[in-house]
Amino acid sequence: MVGVSAGSEDTEIDRHLADPRWTVAERAAEAARRRYPADVLAVAVHGPLAHGDDDGGGDGEVGLLVVTYRPGSGPAPATRRVDGVLVELTVAAAEDYLARARVITSRWPLTADRYVTTRPLHDPGNWLRTLRDEHLGCLARARPAEFSAAARQAWYRGYAAHARAARLAEWYETDQALLMLGEARLAAATVNGLLSRTYFRDPGDAVRRTGLAGADMTEVGAVLTRQSTELAARGQPVDGTVEDLVTRG
Repeated sequence: MVGVSAGSEDTEIDRHLADPRWTVAERAAEAARRRYPADVLAVAVHGPLAHGDDDGGGDGEVGLLVVTYRPGSGPAPATRRVDGVLVELTVAAAEDYLARARVITSRWPLTADRYVTTRPLHDPGNWLRTLRDEHLGCLARARPAEFSAAARQAWYRGYAAHARAARLAEWYETDQALLMLGEARLAAATVNGLLSRTYFRDPGDAVRRTGLAGADMTEVGAVLTRQSTELAARGQPVDGTVEDLVTRG
């Protein structure tokens, strides 16, 4: 495995033996390479397995990435439970995935980890290193205004979800209100990530690290209000006029 020192090989072997997710991931990678030998450029895992510091209990899902030479080739994206392990298979053409890695979007705090932290199962050309370097280069070049503009878009998602949650609560639609409140928490966490240039491993990590995991309706509303003030101070006010709405640029 690329980047694994000889001194850590025993630890890697022990982890593979202790965690059935690695076995499933490697079998899936081998199956993709065998079935599409001319299409597969690289195969990797992302998420907890890529970080290698989760509990290894085997009850989490496997995030598997298959990179192809050309769009539309290789296997189709899919999610299946294999031998009790949930596998989410992402398939992307190399240039398309690199293009995504070069852009800061409103969901950047939830996607950046997939560009920066991967563990190769098959990567003879070190393509995953190129992916990481392209994204890090994007971050180095990005201006503060890009992150602020993306944060404003994430804020709108949070505001809409929070408003919907409040209305549902008034109607005593408690279950739906809780679902929308969860969306508002995540969007607000994403705004925080964009304003501080911090990315997260997954949605749970995002709300936990931003202190929003247990936030109630009032607390989330207060966070969104503070964020709107900060966005205005950064030149990205969330309020505007009709003319602002239809002006290009």
